[in-house]
Amino acid sequence: MQADLKTFTALGVYGLTAVTCVVAEIPGRVSAIAPVPPEVVAEQIRLSFSAYPVAAVKTGMLHSRECIEAICDTLEAIESRPPVIVDPVMVATSGAPLLKQDAMEAYRSRLFPMAALVTPNLDEVTALLGWPVSSVEEMRQAGRELCKRFGANFLLKGGHLRGEAIDTLVTLDGDVADFTAPRVAGVATHGTGCTFSASIAAGLAHGMKLQEAIARGKQFVTHAIATHFRWQRPESETHALNHRVIV
Repeated sequence: MQADLKTFTALGVYGLTAVTCVVAEIPGRVSAIAPVPPEVVAEQIRLSFSAYPVAAVKTGMLHSRECIEAICDTLEAIESRPPVIVDPVMVATSGAPLLKQDAMEAYRSRLFPMAALVTPNLDEVTALLGWPVSSVEEMRQAGRELCKRFGANFLLKGGHLRGEAIDTLVTLDGDVADFTAPRVAGVATHGTGCTFSASIAAGLAHGMKLQEAIARGKQFVTHAIATHFRWQRPESETHALNHRVIV
């Protein structure tokens, strides 16, 4: 949520939040998760739409089936719903699980079909399809299958592959586009997926086409990683993304 707000501000849109969970987390460690009651999450969304001209929506950590269903119920009731970007947060960078087991079906059956774009990383792609993805060609094949199954456009984030940092967009129309950037080595932070999906949502809110919003988002998150903050601790370093505007 903090990464989202920093990204929105940097890219010139006014960010609103509906808090789904309070999480105690630093890079490499999640120590506590306290869910917000689903009815409170829904009311945050309803109230925001009642007062502001919402031009795009993105989701992050939703944690439970009850939360996802409450969000879907609320969004389905909104006339002229803006584009929804779904970042299916399942596992933290540290490896800590962030999604309850019974929440996956709610993602599949309710939230994905209403999305303008879903942005899974390769671990999340594996969880959704049941098989691993280890190359760019396999990303394209997986993207086609995801579009077919869930009726949404998919941006598969290939950050776990070797070589350049490459992400692959597969659309319902059958279009495929790759977005590449130099890999930034030696950075151990978190929030890159949130920053990327938030930057795409900001682009759509500004009226950009989907591929244009993704391209700018790729540039933005790459710069945030490359210019990261660094603090020395007694036995290690703490890294954090730099959300300074560059585009």
